[in-house]
Amino acid sequence: MTGSTAGSDPAGTGPAGISLRGMRWWDLQAVLALERELFPEDAWSAGMFWSELAHARGPRRSRHYVVARRAADGAIVGYAGLAAAGAGGDVTGDVQTIAVAPSEQGRGLGARLLTELLRAATEFGCREVFLEVRTDNVTAQRLYARFGFEPLGIRRGYYQPGNHDALTMRRDHERETRGTPKASQAPKAPQAPKAPQASEDQKTPTTPKNPKETDHQHG
Repeated sequence: MTGSTAGSDPAGTGPAGISLRGMRWWDLQAVLALERELFPEDAWSAGMFWSELAHARGPRRSRHYVVARRAADGAIVGYAGLAAAGAGGDVTGDVQTIAVAPSEQGRGLGARLLTELLRAATEFGCREVFLEVRTDNVTAQRLYARFGFEPLGIRRGYYQPGNHDALTMRRDHERETRGTPKASQAPKAPQAPKAPQASEDQKTPTTPKNPKETDHQHG
């Protein structure tokens, strides 16, 4: 695992005047307020965030949490977190949370936060990244699919106390980072020409075929 990037501005300032930086304890009051607004049924407690941040610094860190700060007024308008587990060549990432304030939804901030988490997954050496998203949150599912996440299955009653189902999704991080196409998208090798069949018409041999060309949840 690499050293901490907390306190830096990992993704810079975007066109909307919003910058990303490592989440610190003094951000928790604003983060908790946004958490309760966005996830009223299953909001994380202060203790849960404290526990996550305790593992987000130092040479043995296994978490990466960032906040999105609006330059105009200094408000925290989003946050996201990733957990990494494993060692050596078998490290797995898990998107713990991505949250965007209602005022900033639909402006690409969710994609920026996810991009930052995936950058951290590369630093951690993750081979794959998992997440859970509510089955009725189609907008978030489309965002994750754009980043190479594929559905694995349904976890019934995952979100409590609302008893909402979760869709588990997986990203082959090694493959996506290398830009290798999926097996279903890989170009097919051209077929060899078929030998002409002897017949009274003297049919023309078949021509060989050309290769084909090829914002918000809790974890």
